[in-house]
Amino acid sequence: MGERAEGAGLASAQAVRTRAATGPAPALLMIGAGALMGFSMLAVLIGRSEDVGLVALPAAKAVARLEFRAEDQVDGSIALRNAADRQIVAWIRPGEDGFLRGTLRGLAQARQRGGLGPEQPFSLTRFDDGRLALADEATGRQVPLEAFGSTNAGAFARLLPDPGAPVTETH
Repeated sequence: MGERAEGAGLASAQAVRTRAATGPAPALLMIGAGALMGFSMLAVLIGRSEDVGLVALPAAKAVARLEFRAEDQVDGSIALRNAADRQIVAWIRPGEDGFLRGTLRGLAQARQRGGLGPEQPFSLTRFDDGRLALADEATGRQVPLEAFGSTNAGAFARLLPDPGAPVTETH
């Protein structure tokens, strides 16, 4: 029994030495991790306040703009009318131009939820960097059309004059 007690005492002493030997290492590791986190937070704070590493695109200029109203027709088509002269810019027949139809429906539904009517026109703008934006001033919503791909943006682009044409703006 004495041998077993001696063996147990030896194992216990080794465990104490092992814990004592590893004690400072985790503490130093925690201090290092805390210092790294602090440095990272400080670097982000300085970077944000000094605009380090941020990319800012120059403001694009509008090269073409169309303000129009979307009018539902009895046959299910939608007439897009220029807000300035009431001329029809395009007809969207049932089953055609799904992206254009869906986008305008979404904007119209947002107006209905807000208790707004169709009085204020939508505006479609082409910028000098090629981007297209559809805006609804009534609700403040803006749809960057290039985010949906060139084919879908092209459905709206056809409503505007060619990019080489002079700036036109309708009110």
